[in-house]
Amino acid sequence: MSKPNHPRGLADTEAQAVLRNVRVSPRKLNLVAGLIRNRGAAEAVATLTFSKRRIAQDVRKVLESAIANAENNHQLDVDRLVVARAEVGKSVVMRRFHARGRGRSARIEKWFSHLKIVVAERAQEAAAEPTADAATQGAA
Repeated sequence: MSKPNHPRGLADTEAQAVLRNVRVSPRKLNLVAGLIRNRGAAEAVATLTFSKRRIAQDVRKVLESAIANAENNHQLDVDRLVVARAEVGKSVVMRRFHARGRGRSARIEKWFSHLKIVVAERAQEAAAEPTADAATQGAA
């Protein structure tokens, strides 16, 4: 007898990818994650591709994995994907010491982080387009 199936925690229009124990502090990773929150998937990939931060390439790989999960596992439309959530969490802290003068020591902390990216398929924008057309016709 096995454990019962765990219910899916995401909506049907969402897919996710997770990166665990990445060697960067959560504060630095959150700065990069903030660049892509609430953006379109293609725009977020472009932003991360040209970012100068070291960790941006790892975040881009996780985002591309979430996009691939949405396309292949959940049959979502890639062109309508948006980064719904980019969550950063603390992981372990590796503690080392640095020898100082007069027999003393100082503690060095090497932080690790977790990253979860959730992409969602936004609704059809057909409802928004006629209102824009009506506004342009009224102005003409």
